[in-house]
Amino acid sequence: MLRSSLLAAAVLLAAMALPAAAQEVVLPQPENVRTEYAQVLRAQPVYQTLRATSMTEECEEPSGSEKRRHRAADGEEQRGFMRFLDSVKGVFSSDADARQADEPGTPPAKDAGRKCRLVPVDKEFRRPIAYDIDYVHHGIKYRSRLPYDPGNRLRVRVSVTPIVAGGDSK
Repeated sequence: MLRSSLLAAAVLLAAMALPAAAQEVVLPQPENVRTEYAQVLRAQPVYQTLRATSMTEECEEPSGSEKRRHRAADGEEQRGFMRFLDSVKGVFSSDADARQADEPGTPPAKDAGRKCRLVPVDKEFRRPIAYDIDYVHHGIKYRSRLPYDPGNRLRVRVSVTPIVAGGDSK
């Protein structure tokens, strides 16, 4: 009998403790979310710098006497009959390189008295990868980094959730 009364007392105590334990469990509250607009104060781009090296041909100009000799091949002062004569000479010439050198608008051959060499040229490119945005929402200033420029207004998500006091509220 003592055993059954002890068992009954334990069950009674457990039943009384159950509501207290249920009060400490905090159930998740649904969020109250809405969308509003904030005024953008400043949008400053954040740049990525890319560097590249390309090879460019750099040629030295020939001296004065060599310039005069190659001026007709360069197409610099060909007029009237000389232009006609050079084009006819190119038609009857069997050498393809001679024809190309005689045609106006083509670059001169390497052996035209010019010394050329390849020179590395460094280039630098900057591209925006993000934007640092300063904006105001309900009188409070905020800063965020976005992948795009939002313009004059920024759409913001406003969430309001009550703070539930813990078990130590006195």
